[in-house]
Amino acid sequence: MIMSSISEHSDTETAHFLATFAEPRWYAAYTRANHEKHVAVHLDSRGVEHFLPLYCSTRRWKDRRVQLELPLFPGYVFVRIPLFDRLRVIEIPSVVRLVGFGGGLATALPNDQVEALRSGLNGQLKALPHPFLSVGRRVRLKSGPLAGLEGILLRRKGGHRVVVSLEMIQRSISVEADLADLEPKLTPTPIALAAVNSLR
Repeated sequence: MIMSSISEHSDTETAHFLATFAEPRWYAAYTRANHEKHVAVHLDSRGVEHFLPLYCSTRRWKDRRVQLELPLFPGYVFVRIPLFDRLRVIEIPSVVRLVGFGGGLATALPNDQVEALRSGLNGQLKALPHPFLSVGRRVRLKSGPLAGLEGILLRRKGGHRVVVSLEMIQRSISVEADLADLEPKLTPTPIALAAVNSLR
């Protein structure tokens, strides 16, 4: 009986180890300032799957305007690796670390969140950086390019935007939203539905 318990405990630990270190997951690589694209080039050369979403910004440069492609999440490149393979990422000179809680072991990002962002932002969806936001009227995108994600609804002149935040890196982006694509985060109640409908 004791041996069986020890064996089960060992199997559980092995499964946890494999899930933590051997299974490819998404992590946030924190980079030196303005080195995100440089890191992406190195990740390409090393065959590391990564995601660096960009947005277009118009800047005035002397006597002309210049279109620039800038990181949507400044200071971060997302990488999908088994954790035991992390040296392929952190050995890149411009990578500071893989993000984790309390400065410890790197912590995986929610896979569905990153995959939804990667799928949605690779299309025609226009997204912009936004100051980190965690409080407000929470909604869920039930359809559209970012279906399944949750965010905070903002009312802007001429339309509405949803702020989607990555809690682990304290970064947010805002995207245009059609109210028809949104639903309250909690189970719809007359009060919750009235709150969303009041913005129509």
